[in-house]
Order: sequence, then structure tokens, then C-alpha cells
Amino acid sequence: MRTELSEPDVTTGELELEERHSLRRVAGLSTELTDITEVEYRQLRLERVVLVGVWTEGSVSDAENSLSELAALAETAGSQVLEGLIQRRSRPDSATFIGRGKVEELRDVVISTGADTVICDGELSPSQLRNLEQQTKVKVVDRTALILDIFAQHAKSKEGKAQVELAQLQYLLPRLRGWGESLSRQGGGAGGGSGGGGVGTRGPGETKLETDRRRINHRIAKLRREIKAMRTVRQTKRSRRASSGVPAVAIAGYTNAGKSSLLNRLTSAGVLVEDALFATLDPTTRRTAAEDGRVFTLSDTVGFVRHLPHQIVEAFRSTLEEVSYADLVVHVVDGAHPDPEGQVTAVREVLGEVGADRIPELLVVNKTDAADEETMLRLKRAWPDAVFVSARSGQGIADLHAAIAQRLPRPAVDLRVLLPYDRGDLVARIHRKGQVLDTRHTEEGTELRVRVDEQLAAELAQFRA
Repeated sequence: MRTELSEPDVTTGELELEERHSLRRVAGLSTELTDITEVEYRQLRLERVVLVGVWTEGSVSDAENSLSELAALAETAGSQVLEGLIQRRSRPDSATFIGRGKVEELRDVVISTGADTVICDGELSPSQLRNLEQQTKVKVVDRTALILDIFAQHAKSKEGKAQVELAQLQYLLPRLRGWGESLSRQGGGAGGGSGGGGVGTRGPGETKLETDRRRINHRIAKLRREIKAMRTVRQTKRSRRASSGVPAVAIAGYTNAGKSSLLNRLTSAGVLVEDALFATLDPTTRRTAAEDGRVFTLSDTVGFVRHLPHQIVEAFRSTLEEVSYADLVVHVVDGAHPDPEGQVTAVREVLGEVGADRIPELLVVNKTDAADEETMLRLKRAWPDAVFVSARSGQGIADLHAAIAQRLPRPAVDLRVLLPYDRGDLVARIHRKGQVLDTRHTEEGTELRVRVDEQLAAELAQFRA
């Protein structure tokens, strides 16, 4: 007997989700690759990790939220979090990030838990990384390297992969070091053997470190050229959309706030939805229509996070600029998160960096079905103009549709026109580029009251009723 297999649900991106999970890292298996340049590329091996944070400002709950987010990042990268330590200091230690006493405590925790990696909640200098590794005897990774690793796992498009590689190389360059203590291995002249090659054949040559640094600089230059070319393509598509008169709406927000779920709910786009940080790196743009028939584009964007590495912001600038060219930013907030206000502040900082802070913003609080009543009341007082929704249950989606339609830019010119029945092409263009307010069919043709842009209004002038 033949068994019918159920079709995957495309509205949740199920096929893409299965593909990603089939490539997910498995705890206990090494993910470290041998680098062909023999330079430690700091490829992460995140199996059993201990987290370390330095609490310099804010309340203890702020410090705990930050470490909880670091744990979520580590788990997204494929690790098993064993322990988390926080130290109260006025500023991180310049030599070891945490104080000397805390380093000894960290070493004891590493030994007792059997951890193979320490992840620090901040960006460490090359000397801090080196000192901590020497004293804990395990690999040390900072927050920036962790986020870059997640981006590398999740990038799919050619542009996304190039942007991630550029960010990784920019992070790597000042942290280059050779294996062990042999930092200045040299291959001089035509000799180089242990016995020497004789007079005139020996020389300093170029150190292995210098060779690797030169090769990385060449690769960075090549990637920048490629991304610049892709940026031109993106600008061409953007200008084509702008010339068509179709308004653009960008969905922005903190990572894992539910942006892709909202895009699916609003447009049935079928993009990947996963309960993980930075599940979406490659922007998705879909055409949809407001309740009054006006067509607009809706774009999903990469999620933001506190202290998003500047290498990421710079490398993904062409992608993030999609937001700055939108007519409206739908800013999605996770209502069930311990610190929604902190999320909003972090997102607005990044939007400011790419020049998108001038764009009209519609604040949308998502996951209302998972948030407690007290939090909802607090957020409604703080953000009276926000829309409260649940992408999972569909609650509030109709209100969101109406709020987006209300904030879309409206065509400038009101007209009443009488179009002959053989000019169906003009009727279609009005529906596509403008707004039809009223329709009446007469013996002479179709009488329409419309709102259109100035260019189309000029073409319709001869048909004015």
C-alpha cells in the first residue's frame, strides 16, 4: 500500500529549516578546520563552553540579560553552555579582561566542567586573548568572533557570504599569529635548509606572518570590489522600484524578535523561521497590497543585537542600507524579552549608523501571546502608538495591516477621469501605481476617481472628466 507523504508547510520556510538543521553542528565533534595558510584563523570549536562577563554599568539584571544573550548566541553557534561567570569591575582588565583572581576561578571552573572553550562577553584585544588562553589553557573566543561565526554558518547568498568573509578577515588581521612561539619563521633566499645554502643564498626573506598578512589584505581588497559591484546591482534594483512608484516598507528589529514570522504572516512569503539568533541574513523582498489596493514591497532584514560588531555593520552596509531607502520602517520588538526597551535602543543605534533614523517608524510589539500582562501594560504606557501583535496566533495582524496602510506615502494628485473601454492599460497602471477611490461604468467608458503621482497625472490629463 502506498503511503501519502504530507506536503511541507511553505509558509514557515520548513524546507529551508530542514536544510539548515541537516548541517547543524553536533556537540562533541570538532568543527575546527586546518588552515591552509598555517596561521591560526581562530576557527571556532564550540562544544563545551564557559561564559565570562564583566559588569561595568547598569543593574545586575542588565548584566545577567547580557550573559543570557551570550548563552543564546553560543547555543545558536552549536555549543553547550556549562557555566556563566560575571565580575563587577569599573572597566575590563587591560591584560586579561577579568581580574587576576577571577582568572584563577575561571581556570578552576574550566577544569571542573571539562570545558574546551571560554567565551567572553565583549571584544578582546589580541593581547587579552593571548593572555587568557595562556592562563586557562583552553581556547578563548570573544563576542565578536562568536557573532561572526554564526553569520558564517547562516549566510546563503553570494553577497551574504562575501560580506561575512570580509568581516571575518577584518577581525582576523590584527590578531594574526603563528603556531606556538615560532612567530618569525623565515625562508631566506634560495637556501633555507638547516645547513645553510652557502654565501649569497641566505637572507631574511619574508616572514610567514608577513606573507599571510599580505595575502589577507589582497583578499580583503578583492572582496571589497566584489561587494561594491553587488551594491551597484542592489542600487539599480532599488532605483527601478523607486521609479515604479511602489512604496517600500522595511522590517527591522532585534534578532529573533519575529521579523520573518511577521513577513510570512503579512505576505505568505515562506521564508525561513527559526527560534535562533541571526536566522535571517539574506534580505527577502515581497510585493503585497494594502486593504485599499495600493501595492507596496515588504523587506525582511538582518537582525540587530547589542554591541553589533562594527565589522558586521561595515561589511553589511549595502544590505542594511535597504532600510535607509524605505518609505516606512516596521520596527519589530520582542514583547516577551526581559528587556524590550534595551532592544529598541540597540536597534535605533544601528539604524542611526546607516542613516535610517530619519525614516518614519512604526513600532510593532510581537509575541504578545508569550508576554505577561504586567509587561504589556508597561509597554503600552511607554509606546502608546505601537501595534501589539502575535505573528504565531495572528492576533493584531489586521491592526498592523491598517497601521501600515495608514502610514504608506499617498500619491499626490486627486483626479476624476473618464477612460475609454479600449484603454484598459491605463486602468491597470492606475491600480498598480496609484489609488482608485471610486469606480463607475458609463456608456462612454470607465469613470474613476483616483489619486496618482504627478507623472501619471500628466498622462491622464486628456481624460479628465
